[in-house]
Amino acid sequence: MMGEALAGGAAALLAALLGSIPFGLLLTRAAGLGDIRAIGSGNIGATNVLRTGRKGLAAATLLLDFGKGVLAVWLAATLFGPAAAPIAAVAAVLGHCHPPWLGGKGGKGVATALGVLLGLGWGVFVAAAAGWLAAAAASRISSVGALSAMAVAAGVGFLVLPLGAALAVLVIAAYVAWRHEGNIRRLLAGIEPRIGEKR
Repeated sequence: MMGEALAGGAAALLAALLGSIPFGLLLTRAAGLGDIRAIGSGNIGATNVLRTGRKGLAAATLLLDFGKGVLAVWLAATLFGPAAAPIAAVAAVLGHCHPPWLGGKGGKGVATALGVLLGLGWGVFVAAAAGWLAAAAASRISSVGALSAMAVAAGVGFLVLPLGAALAVLVIAAYVAWRHEGNIRRLLAGIEPRIGEKR
């Protein structure tokens, strides 16, 4: 029992550290664009990086934030066993949203959440990605795609994943949705910016 607790703690710590790498901030600084937190919404994620007009940087941010989610779950399962994967999934998203190096102020977790979904099971990832693409294409609003993806993931997770992993997906989906509270308010007010639009 103690061994399982230690393994879970180690998996959570490793995943949180991976999740906390602020790729959007690092890439925009390396490109000479300054601090991404001073641009647009102030978020460090790919949607805000896109507001710089640098589509390549936004795509790289998306892929790296996604990749660290996949890696966190894979490493946890490989090093500590399958039971550690759901713990790592939650920890990676929390690490992205609250990196200690940035005073706990990180991104909203969508790309990293999609990455951990792939790590937990390709079926739930495919369903969530399809939900994001369909909703974003229809609305041209990133947050609509993100919220739709999380809603789909929360439901499909219980159909295709073991209970522990499905519960982790539910927690992640609820937390990412909560991180979008401001977006939801703007959506209701009809003032949420469209993809690529500067605030």
